[in-house]
Amino acid sequence: MAVNLTKEELKQYDGKDGHKAYVAIDGTIYDVTDVDAWKNGEHHGNVAGKDLSEIIMTAPHKKSVLAKLPVVGKLV
Repeated sequence: MAVNLTKEELKQYDGKDGHKAYVAIDGTIYDVTDVDAWKNGEHHGNVAGKDLSEIIMTAPHKKSVLAKLPVVGKLV
């Protein structure tokens, strides 16, 4: 079931205190909860619950990792 979340609603999915860890890239929301590199909602200084569209382009992997992630919905 796809969901639509605003940036404000996305903040709830920070991977802390039992919350799911979601990140938005180019309007699509991905679930990084079960990704070891995103333990506790943090990955190389970035935090879940945010739109990381610009930041992902500075990562060595760029968007190549997105195909492996479950899509949750859309950022509205």
